[in-house]
Amino acid sequence: MPKASQSVTVVIPARYGSSRFPGKPLVELNGKPMIQHVYQRAVACRAVSDALVATDDERIKQAVERFGGRVIMVTGDYRTGTDRVAAVARMFAGEYFLNLQGDEIPLNPELLTDLIEPFFESGAGMGTLKRVMDPTEDLLHSAVVKVVTDARGNALYFSRAPIPFVRDDPGMKVVGGLHYIHLGLYIYTKETLLRIAALPTSRLEEAEKLEQLRALEHGIRIRVWETKHASLRVDRPEDVPDVAVRLQQFEAVRRELQNSGVFFKP
Repeated sequence: MPKASQSVTVVIPARYGSSRFPGKPLVELNGKPMIQHVYQRAVACRAVSDALVATDDERIKQAVERFGGRVIMVTGDYRTGTDRVAAVARMFAGEYFLNLQGDEIPLNPELLTDLIEPFFESGAGMGTLKRVMDPTEDLLHSAVVKVVTDARGNALYFSRAPIPFVRDDPGMKVVGGLHYIHLGLYIYTKETLLRIAALPTSRLEEAEKLEQLRALEHGIRIRVWETKHASLRVDRPEDVPDVAVRLQQFEAVRRELQNSGVFFKP
């Protein structure tokens, strides 16, 4: 558990406008808006001190208030979720902020703990998570962000392209322990977060549309830790039915195991 001086505020940036999926935070998944699934798992994490949704849209604000969540209006022309989280960090005390993207649903709140606890032990300024890519994942799918790291666990690069590229495998199959998915959450010290927000958009960031590349291109290290906890991501409208079914299946299994007295750690 983090010490009192290491309190973590989770900020969930949520925009209504999206080129690929307008209104995505409000899409219904098994009777709840997606933003509620994300928020409730954040507040359930034992390592989290506080959580809030940061939005520029009244519809999202009202939806969060209806389920009893904490929400703040952050209006303005922000380039990315990181910039919106930085705006929140300027308003609040606290030295540590976690950016949890509103379309990344942790199936277990302990997924956040897998980032928070090693971050405090590391002394890093910024950190994120990776997970071994399942063989069924589409290595060529541009919505699945990949990450490669050095021997110390620092990010070398993030890309929508299949990295690392296995030259001698024309079938482009996933290789266990070599190909990793990057998950949509970051933790920062306030100093590092505000530094990133003050930087100009980088060429790599603009090309890949990946905000974390701004930090890398300007020499800011990003530590990457591995999690084995599952999460679900919604990128496009066609993802919704499958995610809803998988959420329902997960909840059914969790309830069944709880009723039988078995501890369930997905």
